[in-house]
Amino acid sequence: MAITKLHDEFRSLDLGPDGWRLPDGYPQGALAEEKILSGALDYKGKRGSRTRLLRFKPGFISDVPFTHDYWEEVLMIEGDMTVGHDGAGNGGERFEGMTYAVRPPGAAHGPFKSEGGALLLEIHYYDPV
Repeated sequence: MAITKLHDEFRSLDLGPDGWRLPDGYPQGALAEEKILSGALDYKGKRGSRTRLLRFKPGFISDVPFTHDYWEEVLMIEGDMTVGHDGAGNGGERFEGMTYAVRPPGAAHGPFKSEGGALLLEIHYYDPV
């Protein structure tokens, strides 16, 4: 089964409350939500690509680094995010909107926190076979 993205011309994005959900791997109650814009990942078959918005609400904090088996490109559009704190929220490096990261499969990243909230555009994909 092929996983592809469909042709989709410019359209308005609704950033209101509809269509957001808790991202996979985040605990219930986490102050994070995603809206899938295009595509999908097949974790078992290790194929596909997706584009999503990820939103951290003010006060978001994760306590352990993330690692996954796909590529990730991240553009923080607005807000703030501290990367690499000690798990309790101390230390790390603070970034603000219009910053970019690219991570290869297996790269540990985080933990993260956001004091005022953040909006990120993320593109995830597996290497083509």
